[in-house]
Amino acid sequence: MSSLGELVACVVTTSPRKTATTTSSTTATTAAAPYRTEVGIADMGTSVKCGSVLTLHFYTYLSKEARMSGIMFKKILNIFVYIFAVIGLVLVLGYFGVRYGLTNTKGIVDVQREWFLRGAGTEASSTPPVWTATGEWKVLEEAIRKDEVAITRAAKDAEISPRLIVANLITEQMRLFFTEREFYKQFFFPLKILGSQTQFSWGVMGMKEGTAINVEKNLLDPASPYYPGWPFEHMLDFKTDKIKDERFTRMTDQHDHYYSYLYAGLYMKEIITAWQNTGFPIQNKPEIISTLYNIGFENSRPNPSPAIGGAEVQIGGQRYSFGGLAGEFYYSDILTDIFPR
Repeated sequence: MSSLGELVACVVTTSPRKTATTTSSTTATTAAAPYRTEVGIADMGTSVKCGSVLTLHFYTYLSKEARMSGIMFKKILNIFVYIFAVIGLVLVLGYFGVRYGLTNTKGIVDVQREWFLRGAGTEASSTPPVWTATGEWKVLEEAIRKDEVAITRAAKDAEISPRLIVANLITEQMRLFFTEREFYKQFFFPLKILGSQTQFSWGVMGMKEGTAINVEKNLLDPASPYYPGWPFEHMLDFKTDKIKDERFTRMTDQHDHYYSYLYAGLYMKEIITAWQNTGFPIQNKPEIISTLYNIGFENSRPNPSPAIGGAEVQIGGQRYSFGGLAGEFYYSDILTDIFPR
């Protein structure tokens, strides 16, 4: 027998003997003997000789186990095909969602803070913000203090205030802490670490890949209104030819957040430069810079009366705008011991 357990049935059919009677007008045929059938068994691929054979048919029979195995294999293969198809669909939808802004958070214009509308944002506030009484802030404050060196270094390289970077860091992290509750409970709270994103937005500063690419381009384009000057041109040069991978790695590094802070700092530097070049300086308006950090290059339109706003951030039932929350931190006395105004 063959190793595959396949049997070949040899069905041998012998024709009847025939005699002929001839007349002047017709020819008659009569059966002298009935049909005779012989059945033999042989291995697949062997030659079977069964006498005076008119017809030889081979039929392949698979064992029951072999048939069941084939059916199961097809089912498993189909499952894998469906899984990869779904994954591919999700990735494609994610790409177009980011490409056309479908993943952007709904924004609001900050009109509820009278102290901003009165122009009091240029003065420090000794009253600690309400959200500093939350447990989430305690975790965040400890994590930020751990990153003092990286934040200070990135701010120095980008030539902006480190407190400005921290203002946007706090807003992004508080938003993350209050929306990703399971991650907060499992990782951020027990480990006292910052949340580093790796999907639609990257790193602890939550910057999208498209924004990071524009930051890089603006450094190298003297014709761009965002061009901050030749000293910054090679600040983000890549060390390998795998630029996409290197960009992702440097911005999402869990152990060193320097590049995440540097990209954010350079973004703010470029925004400040563009507004300065059009005659509308905002370097002393951290709430506006933070709003522009949140809404992106495409929504930066220099004008004499910029509004505070951006994505909505909810903390303990209280609604904030991204720019409003960042400004509230900036003018407070929080962390002034390491990040002065």
